[in-house]
Amino acid sequence: MNRSRRRPFLFALAALLLGSHLPAQADEQLDSIRKRGRLKVAVYNNFPPYSDAGKGIDVELGEALAAKLGLKVEIIGFLAGEDMGDDLRNMVWKGHYLRGEPADVMMRVPVDPVFAEANEQARIFGTYQQEVMGMARVASRIPAPTGSAAVALEVFTREKIGVEGDTLADAFLGGVLQGRLRANISHFRSVAGATQALKEDSVAAVMAPLGELEGALAGETRFAVEEARLGELTPKRWAVGMAVKADAGDLASALSGALAELQQEGTVAAIFRRHGVVLRNN
Repeated sequence: MNRSRRRPFLFALAALLLGSHLPAQADEQLDSIRKRGRLKVAVYNNFPPYSDAGKGIDVELGEALAAKLGLKVEIIGFLAGEDMGDDLRNMVWKGHYLRGEPADVMMRVPVDPVFAEANEQARIFGTYQQEVMGMARVASRIPAPTGSAAVALEVFTREKIGVEGDTLADAFLGGVLQGRLRANISHFRSVAGATQALKEDSVAAVMAPLGELEGALAGETRFAVEEARLGELTPKRWAVGMAVKADAGDLASALSGALAELQQEGTVAAIFRRHGVVLRNN
């Protein structure tokens, strides 16, 4: 996504929507939201610092977006499915037989053209974060994760590193150095569990998305927490945004305008800062 081209458009749109925010000629979904008076925002459960027990960055951002549109907010927490396509189906365009109708907008969706093409029933837009892979480490024992993985990660043939199971970090570490690190990879059910093991000296490092590490270790000064700049690591960063139904163009436009205002005002960065996370925009 070329943000340098996208931002002026969003700011112009925000100016047009400044008065009422909700377009006069609204699509059916937007009209229904306006009559209801509240915006239903879907966020993942058990995903700190973004959304956990009704709190977190995505929760606060959803609240701020609704307020910009002159609406109340209804936060809908849900558990991740087998893959994100399932999540979009259940929470954005179809609904779930147990959960009922979908939400109006889902947070923390990858803004990626290949993923978007594979999920054409949803409209994906509104990048509000660029996430990167990170590492939290005991600096006296583990070198900075930069350069060639074969060199930077060789230390984990002797030291233990924690990861959340079945994630990009898990797959990457298990595959580098011809699998020589596998015996020293400790698997946890969550990043929170892995960072707790780091605090207890059960592992010497944790590899996970940097925002999750920053949130889990906010205020902790014993560890170095930084981006993993490893040549073999792919993807090195990924954009995070929102999704609505494919035919909800007016809703997407209204949310894009509201997001642009919140970004320009510094509200988005302030929300991230309150949770100990650095907002990366590019």
